[in-house]
Amino acid sequence: MLLALIRHGQTDWNLALRMQGRTDIPLNATGREQARSAASALAAEPWDVVVSSPLSRARETAEIIAAALGVPLGGTYDELIEQDFGVAEGTHVSELYVRWPDREWAGKEPDDEVGARGVRGLERIANDHPGARVIAVAHGTLIRQTLAEISGHEARHYPKLENASSSYVDRSDAAWRVRTVGGADFAVVLPDLEAAADEAARLAG
Repeated sequence: MLLALIRHGQTDWNLALRMQGRTDIPLNATGREQARSAASALAAEPWDVVVSSPLSRARETAEIIAAALGVPLGGTYDELIEQDFGVAEGTHVSELYVRWPDREWAGKEPDDEVGARGVRGLERIANDHPGARVIAVAHGTLIRQTLAEISGHEARHYPKLENASSSYVDRSDAAWRVRTVGGADFAVVLPDLEAAADEAARLAG
């Protein structure tokens, strides 16, 4: 099975660098255009269905992509929803480390639970669409945490994923594998992940 994890298109909060989390902010005009551009890039390959997170910015991105590709629009998966950032939602990213130096604040979904949730979502999609080529529209942190859960690396060492970027994973023999990260082959990204892990270990030791 091949699955393309697409980050939703831009919203006004993305543009303003505000934490969104589960706050349901819609796409803006740029985000809709990004979704159309993502569909053009995906059109080089065959796809069977488009699914998404239930949040409107992901769902509308999925609708645009499905319509552009002429592919059925499938269901929504709660497991693909963005990490809950609690009271930090709406906060400008520059204020986060000032207000919460340890990145812990009320209502935040624990980081170590997000990737496992994302993988559960992939499993549900695989069960609903066995052997299919699926486009799944979700959210930046959720995707990074899911890729990290699969590869065994720290999500914080993964590169930032741009709006409407794609990351491919596949499954064979019941195991998921990361193929691309934001459009770059995983083999290209891996040395930076390993170097970041080595540096973190050095500083910790």
